[in-house]
This record gives sequence, structure tokens and C-alpha cells, in this order.
Amino acid sequence: MELQVQGGEAVSVSDTVFAADFNMPLVHQAVTAYMAGARAGTKAQKNRSAVSGGGAKPWRQKGTGRARAGTTRSPIWRSGGVAFAAQPRSYKQKLNKKMYRAALRSIISELVRLDRLRVVGEFKLHAPKTKGMVDALAALGLEDALVIVDSLDENIVLASRNLPFVDVVEVSGVNPYVLVRNKNIVITAEALRKLEEVLS
Repeated sequence: MELQVQGGEAVSVSDTVFAADFNMPLVHQAVTAYMAGARAGTKAQKNRSAVSGGGAKPWRQKGTGRARAGTTRSPIWRSGGVAFAAQPRSYKQKLNKKMYRAALRSIISELVRLDRLRVVGEFKLHAPKTKGMVDALAALGLEDALVIVDSLDENIVLASRNLPFVDVVEVSGVNPYVLVRNKNIVITAEALRKLEEVLS
């Protein structure tokens, strides 16, 4: 198939990468796995064995009139341990590389079908100015977009970081979440070739 380059000639691309069937369950699994992998999982609380103290029985078992107690670090005591304490854990979900690449192909192909993928010859800014990024996207008829470049340029990165609905990544940074999150995708012709090579 062919993709039209803005202000240029059409480029021929692989049907395998840019005309794949849309697989919703696989895309959902890939996005969920990616977001789960981004979770820190560092929450931690102390259970009764981790709280200091509590070695001695507070009072004898019988004869005091008070409820029996074996430790001052019981969950029902002040300064006691947490009953079901949260512990550090990993939220990572396993996803095979073939499945991951298939999910990316599925998303990109659907973006092409919905006319949400714009191919440009190059995407450069002469100065790290937010207005320059806004004007560059406006020239393409866009206000928000994911810009995929073959190599990150400092001017583009600095010009886009103040825009909440504009993301800039290079080909190696393309992932299911960032593709689904953005309504429009702008990709340079060179980045398109690299992406096709990675996903073929």
C-alpha cells in the first residue's frame, strides 16, 4: 500500500505493518500490560512482626478483669502492626514479543484506516519555542498530536514540553499506550521506514 506524504510524493509501505486487521482484545491486553508495568508497586506497611517491641506479654492471662492480650503490637492496639499490611510487589504482566509487535501493527493499521496518521518529509524547528510547535502543528491542521521522529531534536523536545496534548518520541519510544492516548499521529518519512523495519 502507499501513504501520502504531506507536500510530497506517496511512499510505498508494507501491508503487513500498515494494513493489519484490528485485534481489539490483543490491543487491550498490550495497553493494560504496558500501564501495569509502569506502576511502582513500592507501597509498604508494617505488619505485627515488623513493628518493634511487643516481646513481653502485657499482663497475666487471668485474674485482672481485662481482656487477655499476648502482645502490645496486635493490630487492635495503638502503635500495633497493620492486619493485612501492603508489601512491595511487581505489577508486571508477561506479554510475548510477537504479541507486543502484533498489537503495535494492529493499532497503527487502524490509525491509517481512520486517517489519523500523517506522514511528513521532516519535522524540525529552528528555535525551542512553544509557539513554533503550535504553528508547525497548525500548518498540518492539528492542535494535539504524537510526533514520531527518527532522532530526538532538542528544539522539538523543549518546544513541546509545555503543551499538555503534544508528545514527542523517537521510534524506539513508540508503545501501545502512547499510540492509543493520542488522537493524531505525525511521523516523519525516515521514522516511518524505521518503524516499518522494527515491526516487520
